[in-house]
Amino acid sequence: MQQRFDYHGSRNPGIAALGALEKHLGTCDLEDSLMELVKMRASQINGCAFCLDMHSKDARAAGETEQRLYGLDAWREAPYYSDRERAALEWAEAVTLVADTHVPDAVYEQVSQHFDEIELVNLTLAVIAINGWNRLAIAARTKAGNYRPKAAS
Repeated sequence: MQQRFDYHGSRNPGIAALGALEKHLGTCDLEDSLMELVKMRASQINGCAFCLDMHSKDARAAGETEQRLYGLDAWREAPYYSDRERAALEWAEAVTLVADTHVPDAVYEQVSQHFDEIELVNLTLAVIAINGWNRLAIAARTKAGNYRPKAAS
């Protein structure tokens, strides 16, 4: 599969805006481990190999366990996610699948028990951002496998 276009090297202001959103999310109060799990779960749903490669490596570099990464697709049945993580993953799925789910009230009720309003906005922005990156990477046919986490560079 050949890459169609290189958005990483683009000087497009839209890419810069997504980068600025990522910078904001990197400084918000949400846990890095939670953010990586959410990014991976949305990327699993969307089938984005590049983003799965990237975020699994970033998660490992930040200390995430192999067990939790391998079990992510079946998080509902796995005992090693906290209630807060479960609420975030449920929210990430509902927002990623918004055309199908319309983000049900029950999902909102669950997530609002674990996240205050500012955190929920930031969590939602994180889901929006990764869905945007997934769509760019898939449309561009960005090759997976070559990403190196910043911590390992």
